[in-house]
Amino acid sequence: MLKLREYLLKGGFIFASDYWGTRAGEQWAEEIGKVLPGNRYPIIELPPDHPVWHSLIAVKEVPQMASFQFWTRSGGGISERGSDSAVVHVRGIADEHGRLMVVMIHNSDIPDAWEREAEDPQYFYRFSPDAYAVGIDIVLYAMTH
Repeated sequence: MLKLREYLLKGGFIFASDYWGTRAGEQWAEEIGKVLPGNRYPIIELPPDHPVWHSLIAVKEVPQMASFQFWTRSGGGISERGSDSAVVHVRGIADEHGRLMVVMIHNSDIPDAWEREAEDPQYFYRFSPDAYAVGIDIVLYAMTH
């Protein structure tokens, strides 16, 4: 945990996504809190006007995206834990200077739309354009701050 904290404080970055429901959200907060204690590095909301969402593309909203497997098995469902994961939470942890070290997207699987785009044209057109916009903004922010 100390080495991960050192990495983050020296300019490193973590992007976390694809954890669904209340229990997973609590577990993630507990585990990242061991690396970056919440009293010093609180988890904050990242609203649409945060600079991360304007690195290149104006991301007005981080959408909920199901994993390809869930979307396929459920006939196009989105919320993988039903009502317990119906709302996307977009949060971050910043250092003392306000630089984001961690971006967390809870109740959405943004990376699956990058990983699975070639498997099904409907999945690609439904999710990948928004997923790439989110990813590009996060990567550019991480590389320039």
